[in-house]
Amino acid sequence: MKIAGLWNNHDCSFCVLENGIPTIHVELERYSREKEPKGDSYALFKQICKDENIDEWITAEGCFEDDHSFTNECYEIGHHQAHAANAFFSSNVKESLIITLDGGGKDQGQWTSVTIWKGVDNKIYPLNIIPKEKLNIGNIWSRVTEQVFGLSTGYPYGHSAGTVMATTCLGNKDRYLKEFSENPYYFCDTWHLRTEKDDDQARHDVAAALQQWTEDLVKYIISDSLKKYTSKNLCLAGGVALNCVMTTKLYDWFNFENIYVTPTPHDGGLCLGAAQYLWHHELDNPRIDWKDNFTPYLGQVYTNELIHDTIKQYSDKIEIKKADEVDIINLLDKQNIISVYGKGSESGRRALGNRSILADPRSDKMKGLINEKVKHRQWFRPFAPSILREEVGNWFEKDIDSPYMNFAVKFKEDMKDKVPAVVHLDGTGRIQTVTKNDNEWYYNLIKIWFEKTKVPILLNTSFNDREPIVETPEDAIKCYLGTNIDYLYFRDINMLIYKKLI
Repeated sequence: MKIAGLWNNHDCSFCVLENGIPTIHVELERYSREKEPKGDSYALFKQICKDENIDEWITAEGCFEDDHSFTNECYEIGHHQAHAANAFFSSNVKESLIITLDGGGKDQGQWTSVTIWKGVDNKIYPLNIIPKEKLNIGNIWSRVTEQVFGLSTGYPYGHSAGTVMATTCLGNKDRYLKEFSENPYYFCDTWHLRTEKDDDQARHDVAAALQQWTEDLVKYIISDSLKKYTSKNLCLAGGVALNCVMTTKLYDWFNFENIYVTPTPHDGGLCLGAAQYLWHHELDNPRIDWKDNFTPYLGQVYTNELIHDTIKQYSDKIEIKKADEVDIINLLDKQNIISVYGKGSESGRRALGNRSILADPRSDKMKGLINEKVKHRQWFRPFAPSILREEVGNWFEKDIDSPYMNFAVKFKEDMKDKVPAVVHLDGTGRIQTVTKNDNEWYYNLIKIWFEKTKVPILLNTSFNDREPIVETPEDAIKCYLGTNIDYLYFRDINMLIYKKLI
């Protein structure tokens, strides 16, 4: 049986589940090349999947707010209901407390930005829905991002909350915490009247207060929820769940055995959650073992023929040569920055090895070099350490799973100096734990690097430059030519691309 999930609002996307297993998940931004667009997910489905036969269609409330022509053919569930379903049904736990946190969505006609659920086997049940006007963490993050930092909060440049989060360790949370906590809306709305409005340190202090305010609220929400439903497991979704600083602290605050954040906690995952809800909760199909049946690499797979043809179109600007993983490792060891392209693109906000820029984490200059000359972003923005799962306990203070970069874990004190390019200013790394089952090619590459350097970590950042992560082979070549990346490796055809000397 095939179920298609649709989502038209910002983070427009669609997915297809075949007998409950996702076979494709596509976000419009990868094709429009503008971040977080609204759009027609059904038209996107027809463009990519063509004549694929679908048995059932489903979406979340808010999908057809501008166009109701498709609603009679489509099931509809609540916005946070879909978030909760994606969080729980993508996990490997059989029961869990589920929390969804975002900037707001409709559930049964009611606007909310915080909901609490319990998941038991193939069902999810609501425990509490908090009205949006009582609490809206996501909206406050948007206000600070836009009104204090002057940064984008959506289409077409994307939400810059991650930039704000990266500055929190530069600030003094106590400077504004009391004033901010008493009335965060007033604080944000009057920021432009303050003498500190052009003071970077003041902004860092606001970010630190915002982070502390968020952590205090989430801690309270979970504590209160555990009184209603006690569980050793926690599943999170909604855009606020991308706050990897907060999610990591949950291990310290609570006695959870497992904390799971889906790779698609943002609204781009609503189509997946809606489809999963229909398959499991409504149709009563049993849970799926995600260890063997789930992959975050659900984007289109492009043929080797198309890759070769695209390379030929740029033959006046690039040179090519055959290469393998050992060649890539040797180039990385010589301080080259290499973008890699292979198989299907990643679902969600994080590049996990299929659309990644890789570099040597041992270099104390590499972080500044990539921020300035490749990504063109603020100097303090961190890069992720991709690490072999079996080595996490040797390098970090917490030995946890983090396959989708959803946790920022403290490095052990004696390890930080070995990989300065992936250590954030607070001593943490937003880790990607890599197993052979997750991504065999990437795992083997890091393994070869480990054998050569005695370091089981590579610097990994998304293959893009202010645009969405590259999707097509042509996107990859255009991005490569427009930056100071040294090489582009098409791993499906073992072809290394480098710029012609003019």
